[in-house]
Amino acid sequence: MLASLLREPVIWIGRTFLRLLVASGVTPNQITLTGLALVLLSCALYVLTNDMFVLGVGLSLSYAFDGLDGTIARRTGKATLFGGYLDAVVDRYQEIVSYFVVGLVKGWWIGVFLLTVGSLLVSYNKAAVALQVQIENKAWPDLMERPRRAWLFCAALILDNAVPVPDRLGGSFAHLAIWYIAILVHFTAVQRFVRAKRMLMDMAAPSR
Repeated sequence: MLASLLREPVIWIGRTFLRLLVASGVTPNQITLTGLALVLLSCALYVLTNDMFVLGVGLSLSYAFDGLDGTIARRTGKATLFGGYLDAVVDRYQEIVSYFVVGLVKGWWIGVFLLTVGSLLVSYNKAAVALQVQIENKAWPDLMERPRRAWLFCAALILDNAVPVPDRLGGSFAHLAIWYIAILVHFTAVQRFVRAKRMLMDMAAPSR
């Protein structure tokens, strides 16, 4: 009931904000770089406050803003090959910095390392295939693509103080979630590796 009541106002606010951005003449690349700046600001605030709720909310807002670059590019007809490349590179920096700051403040380096490496492998396992085979971007609907792991990570940070976790399980919901996401991310990397192997071997097979 509440969700249905809030849906229309939220959609109206989003569309109004998008129209204002388009009217302002801001470019998609500027949106991309602003999104990176907002992520860095959120991480800096986390270092100062040591409050995961602050980081989770800040990253959620930053990711939502950053997601507007593609929409604005399509609305204004300013989509470029470099813009897509810049967005992909910035996405990787945003993700790495977001994980790194948690490792820096909390010292959860093993879980953060596994999550970071797995996330990069998920992206790389598709990008490497694209160098040899033309692939559709939406044809790889795997378990832990970037949007899903990003929002799960943000949710874990926001809920860290609200969800009690026994000491034998680490004593922190966010810490437990990082390990959970890391495991699923590596599973996704393997998913993509298996798909890539099948595609490349099918292409190499002699035609009958």
